[in-house]
Amino acid sequence: MTDTLLRTAAAKRMFNPDMRALSPFIALIVLAILGAVINPDFLTASNILNVVTRSAFIAIIAVGATFVISGGGLDLSVGSMAALVAGFTILTLNNGGAEISTLMLGALVAIGLGAACGLANGVIVTFGRIEPFIVTLGTMGIFRSLIIWLAAGGTITMRNADLRELYRPVYFGSIAGIPVPIVVFLAVAAIGAVILYKTAFGRHVIALGSNEDVARYSGVPIWRVRTLTYIIQGICVGIAVLVYVPRLGSATPTTGLLWELQAITAVVIGGTALRGGIGRIWGTVVGAIILELVANIMVLSNFVSEFLVGAVQGAIIIIAMLVQRSLQRGR
Repeated sequence: MTDTLLRTAAAKRMFNPDMRALSPFIALIVLAILGAVINPDFLTASNILNVVTRSAFIAIIAVGATFVISGGGLDLSVGSMAALVAGFTILTLNNGGAEISTLMLGALVAIGLGAACGLANGVIVTFGRIEPFIVTLGTMGIFRSLIIWLAAGGTITMRNADLRELYRPVYFGSIAGIPVPIVVFLAVAAIGAVILYKTAFGRHVIALGSNEDVARYSGVPIWRVRTLTYIIQGICVGIAVLVYVPRLGSATPTTGLLWELQAITAVVIGGTALRGGIGRIWGTVVGAIILELVANIMVLSNFVSEFLVGAVQGAIIIIAMLVQRSLQRGR
């Protein structure tokens, strides 16, 4: 009897797949076909690698956002945080010589400051018992103001040309023909997937997002788990900045503008529930690629101005939420 029930359940899963999990991959395939139809150069190896490389920053940040959102939180400060971390990192690099040790120190500053910003968000949300939307909206303004102050309203630029050349391969280099940013974000996604799917902490995050009261009564350390999700978000921001800085070698008050919108959109497109309780790391990665793919198609075609990329991305998150709602009702 038990074997029969198990076989029936397996058959149901086979013929009734989770469309929320599959939808980002289906959308990616449809967009790829659309891009190829619009412009024959779309599917060239150089264009595809360029698209995926440019999506690396948002993909890395969105991996962290998956933890926050899966746990029932939200972080609107990641774009401003990235700008602040980039500014401090460049200032650190400017105080050293053209040596590997200088780059290592810069990496420690970026990841450490990102983690500290995430810790600040997490502590205020948990111990202050304030809505994440309000907390991160406030820190978004604080972080953005600090980078404007540091840059005196201008630009913070890497001054050492030799150090910039040493740092350059982190964005422009490749490993076995694969651009370094792609390698980095795949590594971050793989580590994130292991943590979320294979560890007790990951199960606690999902439990927290599903029902905080039930998680508390089940012995989940609510405050610690929620705070750690924001720290992971900050670390991911720091890693993204390390990949981003050698691209332009500078940070400005507009660095990271609207990255929070893109990160949240990538998470929602990827199938993670905005209300929490469901997290899909690889769906998030595909979501980030989809956003850059849409922008690339807009550039290669004349249908919509590339200056409307932000408007299209805003529309995408609304559509993705409507699709999630319809799939949820269909269950």
